[in-house]
Amino acid sequence: MDQDLMRIGVSLPENLLEKFDEIIEKRGYSSRSEGIRDAIRNYIVRHEWMSDIKGRRVGTLTLMYDHTKRGLSNTLTEIQHEHAEIIQSSVHIHLDQDNCLEVIILDGDGANFKDFGEKVMALKGVKYSKLNTAKPSEDV
Repeated sequence: MDQDLMRIGVSLPENLLEKFDEIIEKRGYSSRSEGIRDAIRNYIVRHEWMSDIKGRRVGTLTLMYDHTKRGLSNTLTEIQHEHAEIIQSSVHIHLDQDNCLEVIILDGDGANFKDFGEKVMALKGVKYSKLNTAKPSEDV
């Protein structure tokens, strides 16, 4: 399939680009462009998967974030309060002086999981966010 290619410019912090370059070398990509195309395809698949979360679900939202980022901790707390009906528990760990790991355990409507996960992952200062869901065994 022959597709027209579009050229874009992307600004990245140096350390992020260095890590990306290490990964594309280990994986054997022929260029940064190929690695970026693969990353974008994976991002699209993940987005489509999250768009199809329906019905009762159980799961976790795992995130790492820089708690020194101005206002981030308060915003995370506000978002969690907005979604209190699906949050069962959470574990919060201080990784170092600046970074925290939080695992939030969820149970409830899958559409709310998606909304919650997307709000959290869009915040500046959130370095990693992953939503994992499953249907409870009684619904399988």
